[in-house]
Amino acid sequence: MMNLFKTKFNAATIVLIPACIGINYLGKMFASLLKLPLWLDSIGTCIGGCLGGPVIGAICGAANNLIYGFTAGDNITLIYALTSLGIGVAAGIMARLGFMKSFPKALLTAVVAGLVAVLISTPLNVIFWGGTTGNVWGDMVFAATQAAGMPVLLGSLLDEIVVDVPDKIITLIVVFFVLKGLPKKLTALYDANAKVERLD
Repeated sequence: MMNLFKTKFNAATIVLIPACIGINYLGKMFASLLKLPLWLDSIGTCIGGCLGGPVIGAICGAANNLIYGFTAGDNITLIYALTSLGIGVAAGIMARLGFMKSFPKALLTAVVAGLVAVLISTPLNVIFWGGTTGNVWGDMVFAATQAAGMPVLLGSLLDEIVVDVPDKIITLIVVFFVLKGLPKKLTALYDANAKVERLD
């Protein structure tokens, strides 16, 4: 079990973290500008988790939210650092268990990461925003559930599911193909059990 969280802190990992945070930042801005029904802010988190393990995924996720929140003046993002941390850990654990080796397994990883995001975000949504997510599409679902007289918690859960699960499916499909395209010599640098740390 502890092996799942084994982390190699070397030069490659230290470069990986800001690179992944940058990918997250760009994805979130892209989704925000185009008003997409997705977040697209965890591609870097999942790359970090899949390459470096759950600890690196957690660092990439939480740091991304904190940086984006402070630089963009987006207080909502700060609170959801917990969600991003959870997504990074989930992607990292699934990858360590071999669930990023094939496309069908990557889809299962996406569902797990999506459900982790839903479980962490839903209570935050209810506590801080009365159940809404701040995503236009998801909040339309929430408004419909409230008009139908459903409990706030259930409405918020459905709101989160319709945004987070599709978002993580797209995210992990992108991550799967990115990882497939990386040379073995590069990915070996992040293998916590590998002894070789040279690129040549």
